[in-house]
Amino acid sequence: MRTLALTAVIVVASALTVAAGSLAGVTLPDTAQVGDKTLVLNGMGLRSKMMFKAYVAGLYLEQKSSDPDAILKSDTPKRVVMQLLRDLSRDQMVEAFTESFESNSPNARALKADIDRMLGAFEPVKTGQQMVFTYQPGVGTTLAIDGKQKVTIAGQPFGQAMFGCWLGPKPPTADLKAGLLGRRQ
Repeated sequence: MRTLALTAVIVVASALTVAAGSLAGVTLPDTAQVGDKTLVLNGMGLRSKMMFKAYVAGLYLEQKSSDPDAILKSDTPKRVVMQLLRDLSRDQMVEAFTESFESNSPNARALKADIDRMLGAFEPVKTGQQMVFTYQPGVGTTLAIDGKQKVTIAGQPFGQAMFGCWLGPKPPTADLKAGLLGRRQ
């Protein structure tokens, strides 16, 4: 009887610690620390193009939400972690994000200098590396590649445009957006 009770405790404890998200072989932690805030993994999505898996992305927020407009408009910390599933050149990254900014940001022209600074910080990425985009109120949007901070762009309007690349009306794929919003099918 005592062994059965101990086994039950171990099973429950194991279930509580396996709260991280997994998708396409990528596991992301269930929380992320941004400044003094703890963000929760809202959802994960897979970006594929022409049958190739490009990356898995995870969206971290203060509170879970499936409302992309509310997420974009909120002046709260948020983070997207992109775990690369294949090597991508700088040019491939710049092309994809340029298209996303143009398709999802109504004020892309007004933000051109900031968008150019962000794109200028991109570099080739290898399978397994992470690109992390973090927005903090009063600080701005920071890009880190493989753990190294590359650039910070001030202002909420740029943060909205950056996160709009995944959550806007024309995301890279509908499945990626749905996954980030916690609606993965």
